[in-house]
Amino acid sequence: MSYNKQDIEYMRHAIELARRGAGFVNPNPMVGCVVVKDNAVIAEGYHEYYGGLHAERNALTNCKSECKDATLYVTLEPCCHHGKTPPCTDIIIEKGIKKVVVGLLDPNPLVNRKGIEILEKAGIEVITGVEEESIKELNKVFLKYIKTKRPYVLLKTAMTLDGKIASYTGDSKWITNEKSRKLVHKLRSEMMGIVAGIGTVNADDPMLNCRLEVQQQTQPFRQPIRIIVDSKASISLDSQIVRTSSECRTIIAHTNSAPQDNIDKLNSLNVETLLCEDKEGHVDINDIMIKLGQKSIDSLLLEGGSCLNAAFLQAGCVDEIYAFIAPKIIGGTQSKSPIGGQGIELMKDAITFDRVKVEQIENDILIKCKMMSTDNVQQSTELGDSASK
Repeated sequence: MSYNKQDIEYMRHAIELARRGAGFVNPNPMVGCVVVKDNAVIAEGYHEYYGGLHAERNALTNCKSECKDATLYVTLEPCCHHGKTPPCTDIIIEKGIKKVVVGLLDPNPLVNRKGIEILEKAGIEVITGVEEESIKELNKVFLKYIKTKRPYVLLKTAMTLDGKIASYTGDSKWITNEKSRKLVHKLRSEMMGIVAGIGTVNADDPMLNCRLEVQQQTQPFRQPIRIIVDSKASISLDSQIVRTSSECRTIIAHTNSAPQDNIDKLNSLNVETLLCEDKEGHVDINDIMIKLGQKSIDSLLLEGGSCLNAAFLQAGCVDEIYAFIAPKIIGGTQSKSPIGGQGIELMKDAITFDRVKVEQIENDILIKCKMMSTDNVQQSTELGDSASK
């Protein structure tokens, strides 16, 4: 079925509503809904927080007008199964909605096309595919996680014009401007986890938290889960990470080379420990991805330092890069660059990204790009309700 300019406008409004759930609904998708009757919006809503009402129920439950024969616009196919909330198809039918315009089909096997079929059997006209590509971008984290049960990984780097992340002494505060740093904190607020290596923790003693004031009426602000890759679980008990583990959920990913005494001390201080497979003396990246996915962690902001960045890239686990470039020169052969490790031998073996976007943030430049194979992931056969709409 075809759609018109008005359908696009209302769907774009639903997308903007959906964005309000960023950082609060994981591992669920961001979903927005608009109800229209006689060319006027009579209700709207969005999925506000994980475990809360879905967008359609929020809109229809709070609608003070007669919904019979109205058109409902929703960014993702309405659910048709009992999860944490009842099926949205039920309330759409109960309210007498005449037409439903859907942006994107839900890839969750519990829903995929089943919601549309139920609505159509009830005599409701359904149109799909309105602003589909925009909604895919909005829900890139959900779409990867529901298909693979592995987190979406965004690698963030900040470097100078000559590709350095720190001086030869290790000093790195600050490379980028305040506005760029504020954007990074916004990313921290939207991703479920933030990952760093023990080298970064030892060098900088960071908090790895989000320091933004976020106004949200329905749900308290949520800090990212801090995940430290530390093979021997050797993190200092006096580090800011450990000392604040009661305030922010903290996971130390280690191998079987970690002394049990270290693990016991960390556990006693409210730090979670995660045993991962050993790969050449280090935490195996593919294994940590699987295990974090099993914990319903759907997204990671990688701020790991050059060695960990290289390990994630070599394992093929990076989906997207945000590279901030500041108009500064550090110089020096001993100054660090964003990606460590041995590196490639031949240019033809370079890890390639595409879908490049460039933004200017005052004097800084932000380059965004995605892994070429990020959409060609193998779908997992084990999909849990925790990641369903």
